[in-house]
Amino acid sequence: MNRIVALGLLSLSLLAACKKKQPETGVTPTSGGGTPAPGETCDAACRARNAAAEKAAADSAAAARARAEAEARLRATASIRATLGQKVYFEYDAAELSADARALLDSKLGILLANPGLRLRVTGHADERGSDEYNLALGQRRAVAVKRYLGDRGIDGARIEILSLGEERPEVTDGTEDSFRLNRRAEFEIIAGGDTLMPAK
Repeated sequence: MNRIVALGLLSLSLLAACKKKQPETGVTPTSGGGTPAPGETCDAACRARNAAAEKAAADSAAAARARAEAEARLRATASIRATLGQKVYFEYDAAELSADARALLDSKLGILLANPGLRLRVTGHADERGSDEYNLALGQRRAVAVKRYLGDRGIDGARIEILSLGEERPEVTDGTEDSFRLNRRAEFEIIAGGDTLMPAK
């Protein structure tokens, strides 16, 4: 009788031990996120989540770099356009280029050399003193002086178009010496090749 009771108790204890043991599935559980906890391994779904997260981070970094490069190009183009647009000023009743005017044209020259498809229109202006006919001729001489300076330094004349407006389009109209000085000028306009501009070399 005691032997039967002993065997029964032994059977119950073995059964209880079997119930506590977890069945093995071959997959180690993870900590719930994409990255396994220490001591755990990463299953296929975990690896896929990690790969997707890494790709999203790389894509975001690439997009940020592309935006930064595009903004830098826009700033560079705006700076080049500003240099090309700077006006050249002349003394009263003169078409000779001053030292300041030549220095300004030299900065444009480098851009023209770096951008062979770039073409400019140079418009000569005069202040209101003198006849209309005289001032038209004076504006023409000023535009020609600019074109000649650039041509003598290697810029094909076909890339520089010239025009004179004489006194027809003053920049300032208050009749002072300062306004006369600002109206004696050559202006620059891009007429071709300005979409993508390279800086001077």
